[in-house]
Amino acid sequence: MKIKVCGMRQTGNIREIAGLEPDFIGFIFYERSPRYVGEDFEIPELPETIQKIGVFVKMPLVKVLQLAQQHGLDGVQLHSDETPEYCEEVRGGGLKVLKAFAVDADFDFERVKVYEGKADFFLFDTKGDGYGGHGKAFDWSVLARYRGSTPFLVAGGIFNDNLGDLLQLQHPMFAGVDINSRYETAAGVKDPRAVAEAISKVR
Repeated sequence: MKIKVCGMRQTGNIREIAGLEPDFIGFIFYERSPRYVGEDFEIPELPETIQKIGVFVKMPLVKVLQLAQQHGLDGVQLHSDETPEYCEEVRGGGLKVLKAFAVDADFDFERVKVYEGKADFFLFDTKGDGYGGHGKAFDWSVLARYRGSTPFLVAGGIFNDNLGDLLQLQHPMFAGVDINSRYETAAGVKDPRAVAEAISKVR
């Protein structure tokens, strides 16, 4: 079971969280996010076991690939209406792709079929205004309707008070969790003790 800590941007805090050895750390390159990394951001050196994931929304492919190379990203998380062809081109550049979908009770999982084979993971996040960071969970029971072969991570409103319930989810493609806003002491700043507890629960 994998764990991704998303929305990091402060060097000292990134190093603290990296010391806890999550599988992925996410960096948001979407200017309208309160967790946007900013223009002069540099990712500090991280252990090779941690994959660096850039989060992008409605960004031209050329710019995504440029930023991925500049920051030494291992993969990208795509949060808007990117096409399967777009995802395929990103993967062709040697990057992992996490394709995000905003899920509510009425979500049609048939929509994800065209992305099979074009993404390494799907990310099922809570539907709301904007793109992620809502701090609210969706009804995880709807994931039983997903019949695809691409492994998925779950995001949205996860914290240590409900993480145990999520980990009871029985689904062959359930591969991990993505934690963010509820673990923060301020936007983009994670509480190491709370994250350590989450990692312990997941593993």
